Amino acid sequence: MAGPRKIASFRLPPLPTIGEVIKLYNLRAEKQLSQNFLLDMRLTDKIVRQAGSLRDAHVCEVGPGPGGLTRSILNAGAADLLVVEKDNRFIPGLKLLSEAAPGKLRVVHGDILTYRMDRGFPDVITKAWEDDPPDLHIIGNLPFSVSTPLIIKWLENISNRTGPFVYGRTRLTLTFQKEVAERLTASTASRQRSRLSIMAQYLCTVKSCFTIPGRAFIPKPEVDVGVVHFTPLVQPQIQKPFKLVEKVVRNVFQFRRKRCRKGIEMLFPEAQRLELAEVMMREADVDPTLRPTELSIPDIRALADAYSHLCSENQGLLTYDFREELRLKHLNRRPGSSSNGTQQPV
Repeated sequence: MAGPRKIASFRLPPLPTIGEVIKLYNLRAEKQLSQNFLLDMRLTDKIVRQAGSLRDAHVCEVGPGPGGLTRSILNAGAADLLVVEKDNRFIPGLKLLSEAAPGKLRVVHGDILTYRMDRGFPDVITKAWEDDPPDLHIIGNLPFSVSTPLIIKWLENISNRTGPFVYGRTRLTLTFQKEVAERLTASTASRQRSRLSIMAQYLCTVKSCFTIPGRAFIPKPEVDVGVVHFTPLVQPQIQKPFKLVEKVVRNVFQFRRKRCRKGIEMLFPEAQRLELAEVMMREADVDPTLRPTELSIPDIRALADAYSHLCSENQGLLTYDFREELRLKHLNRRPGSSSNGTQQPV
């Protein structure tokens, strides 16, 4: 009796190399777009392995460029790969790749910062947030210029369960400048601890995978590149709105070499600054002499809870921006300015 037949895995047919595709379509990495091509398929395969098994998975690749990482994703067995590419110079080469993988590769010419990924995949893949992550992955060799705003956008999406996270706890495997990768994964009291560390780690399990030397890219960037994997947590470590947490963290870290109390004070109007900062620090029970880098996520959680409580008791506090108060003060010091910041007629 014959044994069970093994299902053959999909492999792309023989294709021009990525280097040949670049020559064929006369492609150049644009410095102003911080583009860097990764041609070594061993490295693109290694990036894809960090995502876990992609057999029969749905994948969104961000900024595929000439398609090196795209090939590795297809060869890993993805059943449905959606690529979103802003630069129209890469579209013909990606369509050539799509023809070599019929029914498996969809090419979208668009900007990932505005693309509605919540409409990009079938509802049937959706998993409850409390369940295991859905069989959906986001993978990308990100241009340096877009990597930080994009991960902040996705972290807010995680907090709100919107965008690619309407399907559940979608996992991400992304490249960043090594310095940014180190910030994302930095532990409490480390030199690289930053706003990004807190914002990423209160919402996700963040793992540093490996470093790619800059010389592996064309053109060679001035820095090395880190690969980082994110898995959204079932329960965020801070149970407050993303914008509120971000405001507290941003204010704390703007004076990263000062004691944390300095940044906390700037959350409040000058007339009440010292009084309300004292109330907040006391309510949070956080040592005011700690540096921002020394604050743990439980410390930030306590500060966010205390700030939220003060905002509920002080109308307009949540929208207060000390920079705007400073700007109006400077305007009012100018000759011929009225107390409301408008110039008096001459």
